[in-house]
Amino acid sequence: MSRERLTVVLPRRLPEPVETAMAALCDLVTREDDRPMSRDEMIAAVRQADVLVPTMAERIDAPFLAEAGTRLRLIANFGARVDHIDLSGARRRGILVTHAPDIATGDIADMAMTLILALTRRFPEGRALIRTNEWAGWSPAGPLGRRLEGRCLGILGMGRVGQALARRARAFGMDIHYHNRNPVPDAIAEELGATCWPSLDQMAARVDVMSVNCPATPGTFRLMNARRLALMKPGAVIVSTALGEVVDEVALTRMLRAGRLAGAGLDIRDADTGFNPRLRALDNVVLLPNMGAATLEGRIETGKRVIASIAAFAEGLAVPDRADAAAP
Repeated sequence: MSRERLTVVLPRRLPEPVETAMAALCDLVTREDDRPMSRDEMIAAVRQADVLVPTMAERIDAPFLAEAGTRLRLIANFGARVDHIDLSGARRRGILVTHAPDIATGDIADMAMTLILALTRRFPEGRALIRTNEWAGWSPAGPLGRRLEGRCLGILGMGRVGQALARRARAFGMDIHYHNRNPVPDAIAEELGATCWPSLDQMAARVDVMSVNCPATPGTFRLMNARRLALMKPGAVIVSTALGEVVDEVALTRMLRAGRLAGAGLDIRDADTGFNPRLRALDNVVLLPNMGAATLEGRIETGKRVIASIAAFAEGLAVPDRADAAAP
């Protein structure tokens, strides 16, 4: 590539520090306000652009690529996930795809730990008492939460986020258990004091807190189904930072309404999916709109990785953070 300024399409506005740094390097095409571009607007824009910077909310599929024209040569994804991008289709068209992995690991683990604390100490119920003006004053009898120290945490998915959560939970004195497709290396298991359970059923029956941190795949769809939720201890809580439907919400709602589980915290939905209305109505539930990775620091770090990819591409250098290298 020549050193001419590239034209870069931003379908959604990015944090101001990111856009300012990017504008020093490229010519940006984006909206004045914070509304996302429609699919047709995005297609029209990329026909006149060199680079597209989508988020996980933009679907870059085969029909999109077919209409994108021939100028587009780099898709620099603003985030780690690329399951919304047709990697093989992009590769066939000579379009590089990059992403920004690993940045949000600590942020998502922090969110999982926050949900665990909120539920075991019954923050949602306490907040509901204040909001509805039903609090009658301090009482030694309730509402009483539980200590984290000495309680068993089960981690479903012991990847980067699961391991980061284990380190945080261990600092609170929790006993770490996990279920994963493959056991973690012995050195990591020893560091975390983590016990591996080959059987998810057996782990579910053992733990006081279940944290779902596995990726959403066809194999993990409703992995925490009605049968497995019923195996959990009476009074246990479950939290999830996993995207997709790893937890069966209908079954979870029934368990919570029946008092079989003490609480649930989910940070897993996009605006167009929503949550079960009966789940939203419960006072022992925390529902969040996909906020696990939503920190200013994380967004700025992601922006720096995207800018580094664009800069390398503009200079004709090896582009870092390639997501398309393994595409067929």
